Amino acid sequence: MNISIPELLVNDGFITPGDRERIEKFSARSDLSFIKVALNFGYISRKNYERSIINAGYKINPVREEAFDGEVLNKVELSFADAHLALPLRIRKNKVVTLMADPTDRLFIDYIRMTYNLEPEIIVADDLDITWLTHKLLGNDYVKSAVFELLNHDPDSSALITFSTPQMVFFFLILGLLAAGLVLNFKSVTIILNVAMSFFFLIAIVFKLFLSLVGSRFELHQAVSKEEVRNVVEDELPVYTILLPVYKEAKLIKKLIWNLQSLDYPREKLDVKLLIEEDDDQTLNAVRDLDFPAIFEVIIVPYHMPQTKPKACNYGLHFARGKYLTIYDAEDIPDTDQLKKAVTLFNKLPENFICVQSALNYFNRNENFLTRMFTLEYSYWFDYMLPGLDTLDIPIPLGGTSNHFKMENLLELGAWDPFNVTEDADLGVRAYAKGYKVALVNSTTYEEANNEPFNWIRQRSRWIKGYMQTYLVHMRNPVALWKKIGWKGFLGFNFFVGATPVTFLVYPILLFIFLGYVVFNLASIKTLFPDWVLFICIFNLMVGNILMIYVNMMAVFKRRFYELILFAIANPIYWLMHSAAAYMGLYQLIVKPYYWEKTTHGLSKINSATNVIN
Repeated sequence: MNISIPELLVNDGFITPGDRERIEKFSARSDLSFIKVALNFGYISRKNYERSIINAGYKINPVREEAFDGEVLNKVELSFADAHLALPLRIRKNKVVTLMADPTDRLFIDYIRMTYNLEPEIIVADDLDITWLTHKLLGNDYVKSAVFELLNHDPDSSALITFSTPQMVFFFLILGLLAAGLVLNFKSVTIILNVAMSFFFLIAIVFKLFLSLVGSRFELHQAVSKEEVRNVVEDELPVYTILLPVYKEAKLIKKLIWNLQSLDYPREKLDVKLLIEEDDDQTLNAVRDLDFPAIFEVIIVPYHMPQTKPKACNYGLHFARGKYLTIYDAEDIPDTDQLKKAVTLFNKLPENFICVQSALNYFNRNENFLTRMFTLEYSYWFDYMLPGLDTLDIPIPLGGTSNHFKMENLLELGAWDPFNVTEDADLGVRAYAKGYKVALVNSTTYEEANNEPFNWIRQRSRWIKGYMQTYLVHMRNPVALWKKIGWKGFLGFNFFVGATPVTFLVYPILLFIFLGYVVFNLASIKTLFPDWVLFICIFNLMVGNILMIYVNMMAVFKRRFYELILFAIANPIYWLMHSAAAYMGLYQLIVKPYYWEKTTHGLSKINSATNVIN
């Protein structure tokens, strides 16, 4: 064939001559092949590319089962093969069997001739199948690095070991003393436990109220104004990497693309990586079936346990090109100017600020009871508690999405812990311990609030389990942690990260005692506990619930969600769901600590954030 693929696409009317020129210039700057740029930066859909290839007389072959030779593969770099959507597999009849999405890619053809001193035997294949096979066959070292990098360089920060030996000794010693005390004096020990639990519950909630009150006075002195965003010079903006870890999210792919296309950032300076697990053909086929141009590059994450979001993100880092990086989930709808705000804020902040956290909220807040309660919770969390932590200079446990990092500092920290199921909360604490700071930016990403109870409990059990993991990891050496983060940071970490799961675990026990004494008038409860003990416990429980209702009511004001204010009264019921999730998380922490409870997205019937953005 004498005509090149770029010429063919122009002749078929799928790209303009101007597009061809822009693609070729970008290809020269980025070391990405013409077809890689065309397919991943919104110039042409895969359907139209396939039409051009077929019209030119080529056949697109299934290649996943093609045989390969390790010696042939050892001579090609993953990054180079991925950049050209081409892969040499084996030698047959004095030719190198080579998969190519663009059979006219002269650079890769010349590479085959120079490397193997043989001519290529070209098999034309779908770019996604080549990508899948390339990462599967060449990605082993990269995925091992994604799993073990932090463990090898900073083992004390890895959650691979759930309980350290001193922690095991401590827990069993406490259990032994408790058991002995119950045998020797059952009533006195249960009274002490009950009073201790009730005071702990009240103190933990008072601390959250204190954070919220401090956060309510917080003003973003580093806020980025609309005028500053308008004054951004786009030619001076850096490349920005966006990681999109997905797993079995086929029905959200189209929505994801539209959300990304709305971002106000130069298209050629976006480095968007859609991270798809090797066994997730469902999502890969959804990308293959798109009938409009994509604006992301597909990265296939080779199979390796643990199969977690942080492992996928660590793998994606090997191919990231940006100066800054953020993560979005498949259903996220970020403010259109969020990336420009993050870059502007980084330019204003001191060098030790390495992360900017955007607020998270929900676009389907009024869908049902659960989405309303979820919205209240996220509102006081991101609008009040995190600002309170920031004001008091206490470690901020980052949210799972819309964190904007300086790439070099993220790599210095060892990126995410693949064995921790709340990887960003852990990373926030690790960053603080090394003297780095996190800022909050006046931008919001809207997500889909979980609207189904069992799906919500699975998601929340993972979050609570992750908080337990994070607490256990950083409390392996309490004295060292105190020295690293100071007394305020140490106390804040214990009351915020450590106390949160324990509060949910204690809550149903206190509620049972309350119901047994006040509602059902159980004689056994009265026999076991004197009236003064029950009065203290009931007082602490009631005051604690009232304070949390008040905190939830505060949540509506900054975002003017006034229609939700009465739902704050239902917080005691909502907390019972937290307790169910906490016990599920505790069980999994013991039997399968790295198991990632998959949250099903796309259940909401509301597909737009317009009603909350306006």
